Order: sequence, then C-alpha cells, then structure tokens
Amino acid sequence: MKKYMLKRILFSIFSLLVVVMVVMLLVYSLIERSVIFQTDDLWNKKSGNDRSIYEYTQYQKYGYLNWVNYTSFVQNKYIAEYGPETYSKEKAYTSDVKAVQNAETYQDNATVQEFIEKYSAEGYQIKYLAPEVFKSGRVKPGGTGYLLAVQEKNPLLRLVDYIAGFFTVETVNDVTDPELTAEQRGIRLEADPYSGLFAVTGSGTTHKYLLYFDERFPFVHQNFLHMNLGTSFTTYRGQEITGVIESPTGELSAIRQQFPAKIGTDEYTNTAIDFHSVRYNTAILSEMEKQNFTDKYTVYSYKRSGLSMIENSFVIGLIATAIAYALGLPLGMRMARRKDKLADKLGNLYIIFIMAVPSLAYIFMFAALGTTLLGLPYKFANAQVKILAYVLPTISLALPQIGNLMKWMRRYMIDQMNSDYVKFARAEGMSEKEIFHIHISKNAFIYLVHGVPANILICLVGAIITEGVYGVPGVGRLLTTALTQHDNGIIIACTVFYTFLSIISIILGDLLLAKYDPRISLSEEGGGGR
Repeated sequence: MKKYMLKRILFSIFSLLVVVMVVMLLVYSLIERSVIFQTDDLWNKKSGNDRSIYEYTQYQKYGYLNWVNYTSFVQNKYIAEYGPETYSKEKAYTSDVKAVQNAETYQDNATVQEFIEKYSAEGYQIKYLAPEVFKSGRVKPGGTGYLLAVQEKNPLLRLVDYIAGFFTVETVNDVTDPELTAEQRGIRLEADPYSGLFAVTGSGTTHKYLLYFDERFPFVHQNFLHMNLGTSFTTYRGQEITGVIESPTGELSAIRQQFPAKIGTDEYTNTAIDFHSVRYNTAILSEMEKQNFTDKYTVYSYKRSGLSMIENSFVIGLIATAIAYALGLPLGMRMARRKDKLADKLGNLYIIFIMAVPSLAYIFMFAALGTTLLGLPYKFANAQVKILAYVLPTISLALPQIGNLMKWMRRYMIDQMNSDYVKFARAEGMSEKEIFHIHISKNAFIYLVHGVPANILICLVGAIITEGVYGVPGVGRLLTTALTQHDNGIIIACTVFYTFLSIISIILGDLLLAKYDPRISLSEEGGGGR
C-alpha cells in the first residue's frame, strides 16, 4: 500500500507539472499576447511610445517578460551616489535622463553606454523608442523617447517561478519598515477581543492575526501559510485568485463592534470591517487611522454574508450528487429487475430524454416550470429567501446525473444476472429479491464505486451552464470567463485546480475500490497487485 501510494503521488506531481507546463506554453507562446488589450480602455487612451511602455508594463505583470527602463536605472544610480533627497537636483542626473531624447547622440552618453553594457551582458535585448516629434520639433503627445532593456521569460523558468511561489509562509521579517524595530517583531499568543477566545498575532508579518477563531465555517482560520494560485489582471483587476474564490459573495455584513484603539471604552461603531483581516500599512497613517488603530495594521477587508464562489458550487454540486445517488441507483436496480416491463420502459424514456435534449434546453424548461408552478426564484441575486435560490440549480444538476446512474446501474446488474454465482444462489433456493439486493446490486456497484470520489470532488469545479442560467456566484464560469477575457492568471490557476482534483479523485477512487472489492489489493503481496 505504501509503495503504491508513493508511486501514485510522485507520478501525480509529475503529471501536474507536465499539464501546467503545456498550458503555459499554449497561453504564453501560441496565443498572440496583444489580445490582453482587447478590453483595456486605458490602452486605447494611450498613443505612441507611451502606449508601448504601457504594453511592456502589462506584459511584465502578466508574466510574459521582464524589462528595465533606462530612467529608473539612472535614478537608482544617482540615489546611491547623492541620496534620495538631493539626487534630482544634480545637473548630471538631468543631463543623463534627457540624453535619450536625442536619437542621434544618445549612444554617446556614458550612462547610456553603462546601461547597455550591463543589461546586454545579462541577456536583455536593448530597445530604443525614438522620440516622435512634429515637423516643428515639438514632441507629439505620448511621443517621449525611451531606452529599455527587455528579456523574454523562458517557459521553464516561468514554471519554476510559479512553483516556487505556490506556497508562502509569513514571517516576522515580511514587513520592510525602518520604524518597526527588531524588538517589536515577533509572534505571540494573546486574547482576541473580537472572538472572546485567543489568537496568535504577529508583528512584522503581513497579517496581524495569524491564527484566530470567528463565526464563519470552518471557524478556525490561519494566515501563516498561503497558497498562491496567481493574480487576476483582467477579470478581477489585480485580486489574488485564491481570495476571489474563497471570499463571501453576499452583501456587506455590518455589526456593532469596536476599533482596536477603542477596545476597553464604551465607544462602538456599526461597521462591516473584518478586523481579523488587517494587514500592515507601510504608508504614512492618516489622522483617522491613528485614532482608530493601535499600530500600523490598518489595511482591512470587509465582512460579507453568504457563501464564497467555491462554497456555492460545492454545496449545490454535493446536494445534487447525493440526490442523484439516492434516486439513480434504486431506480436503476428496479429497471433491471423489471427488464422490458413498464418500469424499465419509463426509465429508458427518461434516460433517452435527458441524454438527447441539450442541457441548456431542459434547464430552461425546468426553470420555467419551477418558477411558474412552485414560485421558486429564477435568478440567484433576486431571491428573497436565499436558501430557495439553491433549489432550481441543484435539481437541474441532479437530473442528468440521475439518468446516467440509472443507465449504468441497470446495465451492470443485467450483466450480472447471468453469472454463475446467481445460478448457484437460485439453486440454493434464494428468492429473486434476495439475489438482487444481496448479490447482484453489490457486485454491480463495484463498477460505479471508483467514480464516487470524482463525482464529489468535481462539485468544487462548478457547473458552467447551470450557474450561468441561474446566475449562481460560483466557480463554474471562472475558466470560460478567463478564456474570453484572456486572463492568463485564472487560466493557469484553473488548470492547476482541475488537474489536482482529478489526481486526488483517481487516488481516492482506487482506495475506495480496494476497500469495497476484496479481489483487489493495492499491495504487491495481496495477490491483485492493482
């Protein structure tokens, strides 16, 4: 068993890396990178060299390349020599910066030569964007000259960077602020005024609360370890993808609570601020922040009601799967027992209907029936009673699963009906009901048990069409939206997420099958060797 699991895990890691590598090649190499600007209003407002600089900035943000601006190079050089307060007053600094505005003489400048020599040696391509001027000599809008060093990212290096940053651990040295001394940095256990319990807090860490309790499931939360799926630049404009799918999607949830500086007083505020989410603020604090907070942990997010994207998808999918197994398996068994009779014909009629009719068509049909006859809410956002909004999408998801399980359970049971062990059972005088329920159904289910973990885990992926029709704020539309908006971060994140779930479901399926079927062993000594 241990050897099998080790092989499975190692092969799974290798498979995950290969899949991510292939997708990265497709996204970053085979798709024209300029598509990221199709819906970018800011790009449309820029022109000339300013547009090119904006493009390079976005390409670096999206992970296509690294680039260095000559102006930044000059700035860093003179700051190191004269200090941050006086460097800009030096005539030499001004002269070096303006050197690139003359296309004929810029290469004669010593600092320009130093820039070119340095970055050429590091494998960068030097690109010069000559000033764009009118005939009068006046620079056109957006036509300022630039000197750049550009380096395309190697696909393998991009994968290594992604893996290296996949998990990050917060330490007391995360914050780079000279005001925070070594004595102030640390991790400590203290009373939590917001939960009434205790919390692990940090100073010098990005988040103040590293381990804490609150009223939101699973009630215990941590900020020590972070999983970084990447950043969304198009769809969610700079938000971390992990935060996008994990954050509640409902309305702001304001409660009566106190700011950190007001704890111990009788001064309360009705606010939706989540004080457990506070992060360190390296900027200068405003007067209001100084009055309300006891330290520089003043950057916060808000509490919202409802479930997160991934929770919405999982709840709907899990309930739908439970309904499917609860109805599909018994109905499939009944069809097999009543083969070619009325129950079997009605069941086959349902299976043919659910498989033949396009999913979008029967979802709309079922939605019309549910809203008209039962008065159920159609769109998720319009539901007065939120729990009722889950009914239609859950049933719509369960319908095809029921038909699929009916079909396969019927088929496997009919295949088992002519087996030798069934003939022996009949010869021993067992009733048909006992044979079906004790022997045939159990053996038929062997063929289905491997897919149980996959059906449960796939709920985390969401349902694209169902969530789209009912307006469910889930993860089902995440990938399709990312593809249409060319959001590379989400595309890669979804690839990692889906591949990981597939690998886990296969491993769990093997373990469940070995547990359910005594003929199968995952150890080499067990006889089966599977």
